[in-house]
Amino acid sequence: METGIHFEDNVVHTDNQMRRARCWFPCVDDNNQWCCFDLEFTVAHNLVAVSNGSLLYQVLSKDDPPRKTYVYRLDVPVTAQWISLVVGPFEILPDQHNSLISHMCLPPNLPKLRHTVEFFHTAFSEYEHYLDAKFPFGTYKQVFLAPEMAISSSTFGASLCILTSQVLFDEKVIDQTIDTCIKLAFALSRQWFGVYITPEAPNDEWLLDGLAGFLTDLFIKKFLGNNEARYRRYKANCAVCKADDSGATALSSSSSCKDLYGTHSIGLLGKIRSWKSVAILQMLEKQMGPDFFSKILQAIISRAQSTNGAVRSLSTKEFRHFANKIGNLERPFLKEFFPRWLGLYGCPVLRMGFSYNKRKNIIELAVLRGCTVTIDSSVSVLNANPDSENRDGDIGWPGVMTVRVYELDGMSDHPDLPMAGDAWQLLEIACHSKLAARRYQKPKKGSKPDGSDDNGDLPTSDMRSSVDSPLLWIRADPEMEYLAEIHFNQPVQMWINQLEKDEDVVAQAQAITALESLPELSFPVLKALNNFLTDSKAFWRVRIEAAFALASTSSEETDMAGLHHLVKFYKSRRFDTDIGLPKPNDFSDFPEYFVLEAIPHAVAMIRAADGKSPREAVEFILQLLKYNDNNENPYSDVFWLAALVQSVGELEFGQQSIYLFSSLLKRIDRLLQFDRLMPSYNGVLTISCIRTLAQIALKLSGFIHLDHVFELIKPFRDFKTIWQVRIEASKALLDLEFHCNGINAALMLFIKYIEEEPSLRGQVKLGVHAMRLCQIQGGSVSSEDIKATTLVALLQLLESRIAFNNVFFRHYMFCILQVIAGRSPTLYGVPKDKLPCMGNVEVCNEQKSNFGDIVTEMKSPQPPPMDNLNHSNHSHDNLAIPEASKEIDMVSNSHERKTAVVKIRVKKSATASKAEEADNGTAERSEGGERSEGRHRDADRGPTSSVSVDAPQRHSAEAVSISNQNIEEVNSFHDHGSRITASIGSAKIASEGDNFGKELQCTADSGNASVHHQPDDPSSPSTIQDNYIDAEAKKYASLQTLSVSRDDLRGKDEKKSKKKKKKDREKKRKGEEHKGERDDPEYLEKKRLKKEKKQKEKEMAKLLAPSTEPRGKKEGTTSLTEAPGNKQEVGSMNSSEAQKVVIPKTETRAEPTQATSAPKFRIKIKNKTLNKS
Repeated sequence: METGIHFEDNVVHTDNQMRRARCWFPCVDDNNQWCCFDLEFTVAHNLVAVSNGSLLYQVLSKDDPPRKTYVYRLDVPVTAQWISLVVGPFEILPDQHNSLISHMCLPPNLPKLRHTVEFFHTAFSEYEHYLDAKFPFGTYKQVFLAPEMAISSSTFGASLCILTSQVLFDEKVIDQTIDTCIKLAFALSRQWFGVYITPEAPNDEWLLDGLAGFLTDLFIKKFLGNNEARYRRYKANCAVCKADDSGATALSSSSSCKDLYGTHSIGLLGKIRSWKSVAILQMLEKQMGPDFFSKILQAIISRAQSTNGAVRSLSTKEFRHFANKIGNLERPFLKEFFPRWLGLYGCPVLRMGFSYNKRKNIIELAVLRGCTVTIDSSVSVLNANPDSENRDGDIGWPGVMTVRVYELDGMSDHPDLPMAGDAWQLLEIACHSKLAARRYQKPKKGSKPDGSDDNGDLPTSDMRSSVDSPLLWIRADPEMEYLAEIHFNQPVQMWINQLEKDEDVVAQAQAITALESLPELSFPVLKALNNFLTDSKAFWRVRIEAAFALASTSSEETDMAGLHHLVKFYKSRRFDTDIGLPKPNDFSDFPEYFVLEAIPHAVAMIRAADGKSPREAVEFILQLLKYNDNNENPYSDVFWLAALVQSVGELEFGQQSIYLFSSLLKRIDRLLQFDRLMPSYNGVLTISCIRTLAQIALKLSGFIHLDHVFELIKPFRDFKTIWQVRIEASKALLDLEFHCNGINAALMLFIKYIEEEPSLRGQVKLGVHAMRLCQIQGGSVSSEDIKATTLVALLQLLESRIAFNNVFFRHYMFCILQVIAGRSPTLYGVPKDKLPCMGNVEVCNEQKSNFGDIVTEMKSPQPPPMDNLNHSNHSHDNLAIPEASKEIDMVSNSHERKTAVVKIRVKKSATASKAEEADNGTAERSEGGERSEGRHRDADRGPTSSVSVDAPQRHSAEAVSISNQNIEEVNSFHDHGSRITASIGSAKIASEGDNFGKELQCTADSGNASVHHQPDDPSSPSTIQDNYIDAEAKKYASLQTLSVSRDDLRGKDEKKSKKKKKKDREKKRKGEEHKGERDDPEYLEKKRLKKEKKQKEKEMAKLLAPSTEPRGKKEGTTSLTEAPGNKQEVGSMNSSEAQKVVIPKTETRAEPTQATSAPKFRIKIKNKTLNKS
């Protein structure tokens, strides 16, 4: 296995990981470099080479054995990251409806491939029709590999997409159909937006991702139905509102894009950003209309395909211009819309309630607007004076929201709710329906004199809404024009009306959620949920929600009515009334199949008063497992059985149901043995059995020996088993180890499994699972929870070749270390405008290092003294550098390094203004003397990276800290010659007659990978800006503080502080004694003689000291080479505000002899004022 390209048996494929194209073919691996490609691949005659562009011809050689050369040409300029190659003994399946499309897979999967891609030509033609353009790359190829070969489920290239055969299915499989169709449609949409149309800058990547998702939603709406599209969009919006709470989800923020570059599309954060991007584009489509929005996309494609000056990059600014010119959206609206939704984070939260005024026949709607990220602001607003105009954390959103009122005489929309301005809003909405006149009745006790009614949520007034008011139900934002979290308060009967009479799936889902959350349940609520569940005309996904709502509302107070409704519904569909047993399986009705498949899981979630599953629920699931018959069914029941087995894992066994436990285990064991003889589709059944056994073992750990379960699951980790089963067994064993022996043992087992796991996807999935285990542990891990050996092993894994070859796994390894430190698992830190300045000494004094406490016992053997570097402190408020002897081993613990070489280049600085302008210093390799050729290209030259951190403050207990930084790409596999750079602003050299400030640029070469490196490229995700310290991160130290004794540093700092205070007191006392003698000539003469004596002593000492080179050469390079065997590196300290002056012209090198040491330096760090940006 090599980086970027992988060899598996007779299959070769690339993975297109970020910044890894350079690792498998020579190229300019930059997102701003486009070019056309002519590609030739010579392979064995029985293999097929698939690459980008159009296949021009094939040439069969006359060699023995013969070889075949495939020649491809890509006429459309693309960046190097979109070049792909796949070689293998593939079966080629031309599309029957479109000759431009080809599908390929390995021979055993050909029947599945033929059935899977039957629909694909419809998506291809639909995109061309919507965008009014032909496919830009001419031909399109899909290659399906074994899932253990690929690094992810889909890898994109120009005119080529590499997918896993795990998504293929035959005519017998039902459950995989929808997910596969959506995945293939999204891969095709990425060809248009992402590969062909590219982002102009990292800030614009959200736009291409959102446009690809928007096209995919169009496909879902047309071919899977409007209900499927709206339901998916509603659930995605709900997830975004819950997770859009940090700067990591600010789509076009320069700081977030800079910190997240390269990782913004990985994991849950990538999904949230993608869903938010699509939601914002759909909001714009609602504002301008679907026709205008389609014209904008057509204009973008047309501009890219133009023969005269084609423009294939797209920026947010250009899209905003299109929205104004083509979409006819006003400039003031766009000026507010884009900065609010893209530059900031957080979604609006609306809390609404209403009262119907019968005398005026109006609705009085009260609205309180908040934001998902201002947790305390809602409290402050609630407690604030309603007349006050100053409300914390409320900046509003552009536009107005529509309120839809359903009355007896019909429905009406009222776009009257402004999303900006006062957080409190009180709207008066006129009703169109009128109640029939009734005979006057004496008002009842407690009613209001004006005849109005509050329509409270009391059970006694639930049915009055249809009698005393013409209102049926009310909805806010019915067309999902806003990405908002809405909490609407209306009577129970109106929610029931909305569930029963509104045909919109979003309205039905909202009604079910509201009814499920009621504190007191009445018979009409249970009846409404049950009626909706049994309604075969309703959308099946919402029916499943009704089933789980019935399960959650089932309790002793309702006499287990929900359980009885669920069991009754299932038996009415699947049981034979004559014998009382399940019928043979019949899955011909797909929506009914999905609903019935979810019923056992819902039943297993029901709990009695003692917190255990009712005996009826356990008996019901056992009966379904026992009498399952799929002989006459043309469809596979593997997912059906898997759902039944997983429902067993959700059960809680009590005294009344424990006697059924052994029968359930026998059924699971029988299914395991059967699946071993006849493997199911993708090992789904075995996976569910392993997962269920682990759940049961953890729930009954007090009665079951977990070692027995461990031995039962361990054989499934055999490498002869399929990839999915092996990974699921590993995850189950990690869970058992975590609950038995704690997080430290689980992490050590995780490291062992990673080293044994050959598949890239398996490594990623194990990394995700280990991160979740660390999140379960919660908080900062103390020295009692995790040992230093485990932490060091994690760091070594992070810098290993395994992590360098697999970018996704390396990201999750970084997230694991972040969670261990008590931080968020992301590269993005807390917004910098909320952080204290690094110049604040009190902040630095409060920094404490949990990692320092953990790893002090792992300190390496005593480092050799570094008497040649003496750092002294000057000025009471300046930042000072701790002694070099204490920070030599902080950067790397690698025992394989060669002799480290430290070069210190000293250059005379000009004025402060000139020093500020020279911000980029040139780094020089210690071996070979090669200079870097620019920051951007040197950012990731092969397996090379570097790290820059701020110089610590004066009283800090840590020598080097990057406490608030999120490091993702700091530990890649390094070859010899990897480089670390450190910049120290304003250094002073203590030599004769030398009193001017100088700049030090330090370069340390290591023979192997260091613990922390960082490229100089600020656009790289590994760029660390430590200008500020996170308030939360004060508690944690950098991972760089390995092998450092904090007590030694603290003790020396205290001694220095005492000596300095003593000197100050003596100086002050002497100054007072000689205050009256300053004008005395005798005193002045003594002072002059004393000064001359000191000068002579200095000159005598200089003559007596042997030297190999004159020290008068102030502009030069001094090489300090450590003795062999010593493991030393100078900690990198780089302040973003430190001024640099680089004059790389004259260099001399002092070769130290046996009798001398290198010159001594006193380094003084001047206090710099940091900008809060």
